[in-house]
This record gives sequence, C-alpha cells and structure tokens, in this order.
Amino acid sequence: MFFHSDGHIEQIIPVLIELGVDALNAQLFCMDIEETGARYRGQITFWGEIDRQHILPFQGPKEVKAAVARVRKALDYGQGGVIAQCEWGNDVPQENIEAVFDAWLD
Repeated sequence: MFFHSDGHIEQIIPVLIELGVDALNAQLFCMDIEETGARYRGQITFWGEIDRQHILPFQGPKEVKAAVARVRKALDYGQGGVIAQCEWGNDVPQENIEAVFDAWLD
C-alpha cells in the first residue's frame, strides 16, 4: 500500500505503519528528517522527495546534493528504505535537477 500527503504528518506515521502502508510519499523537509528516520526507518519505505519549494528553485547544485545526502543518510539503511524521486517546477534550474539525479546515483 502506498500513501501520499503534502502535509506535516509525522504524528500519524505509526498509524500508517500499523495499517500496513508500505511506502510513504510525504513532504520530508516539513518534518525532522533525522528524527523521522531514527523512529521509523526499517518499518516503512520513504519516498525521498527533495524540497521543491526552497532548495530546488533557490539553492545551487552543492546544496541540492547535500539535501539528497541528508535524505539518504536519515532514511536509507543500506537495504532499501527510500525511493529516489525528484519533482520540479519551471522555476528550477536544470543543473539542480541534474544534481539530484547525480547525487542519488552516488
């Protein structure tokens, strides 16, 4: 089962796990990614979206790669746990999009 929300849903993640949700696509950067990973990594797969409101349109490739590394470090425990993904709008420079994919491949 797959669940998507654009809200701050950290408080209901235990309920989603209990209900049998396998993958969660949420606004990770609205929550404490490290705390969320520490509590739920290994119990649910996170859809690793990178912040498309602040980081992708307004930061550079270095910061974009750091955001990807942050998600991977917090949520990927070496046996899965995170699905790499990037969604962007017209305001995102191409080099930032490329940086996301390059960082996921590293």
